[in-house]
Amino acid sequence: MFKNHPKGLLTAALSNMGERFGYYIMNAVLVLFLCSKFGLSEAASGTIYSFFYAGIYILSLVGGLIADRTQNYKGTIKTGLVIMALGYIILSIPILATAANTTWLLTLTCVALFLIAFGNGLFKGNLQAIVGQMYDNFEADAAKQGPEALKIAKDKRDSGFQIFYVFINVGGLIAPFIAPVLRQWWLGTNGFTYNAQLPALCHEYINNAAAMAPEALANLQQLMVAAGGAVSDLTASCSQYLQIFNEGIHYSFIASVAAMLISLVIFFISQKTFPNPAKKATT
Repeated sequence: MFKNHPKGLLTAALSNMGERFGYYIMNAVLVLFLCSKFGLSEAASGTIYSFFYAGIYILSLVGGLIADRTQNYKGTIKTGLVIMALGYIILSIPILATAANTTWLLTLTCVALFLIAFGNGLFKGNLQAIVGQMYDNFEADAAKQGPEALKIAKDKRDSGFQIFYVFINVGGLIAPFIAPVLRQWWLGTNGFTYNAQLPALCHEYINNAAAMAPEALANLQQLMVAAGGAVSDLTASCSQYLQIFNEGIHYSFIASVAAMLISLVIFFISQKTFPNPAKKATT
């Protein structure tokens, strides 16, 4: 697959795959995490997600400008990986949200999301620029061997980027399955089963049990029993379920941290094989 392609394509693809793997693990559970941890409505969680997603694209422009102005693409990429890893580390800390700490904990979560978006902006487009420079250099070397060699080299560019994006898609395809597996494993380890309705009902009961409709209260009790919780002390059971449920999501963020560190190690080890993108001459 990598035969007759520039040296460094494989490691660049692996580095990008690790980053995308970590991102899509987090992305798969982000809205659920905001709802279950902080008791936010789907609309409020969706708004935070929308700002985060918009930041991914806006900050990619910023990351490209920084690398272009400094002409330090490798340094910008490494900084981006470190900043993203820091964001995932913050998200992975399993602190139980309570009425006393929700404000600062939600703020810290939003800061972590900004770090992930900013780090992604520093990383994403700039690694692609390095891959593009690989093929610029590859074609320049081929041109010295004659027109036929140059034609063959140019034909390799499209297939090279296809390989590069296949690795991204592999990371994106596998990652969304990791978070549910880790969450359900942790729930099972603690004697619970997964139920998507329980986090919202638990928050509603803890925040204002007296205002719950009888049907909602009965539903909560039935679902809690089915999920493995006790109903003798429903407040304690709801708090325990929320804690275990969210710890399982936090562990999926630890998987994101691991993926980011792998990506960072791959990039550090192989950075000498990567070219520095040159400014294009104006005509």
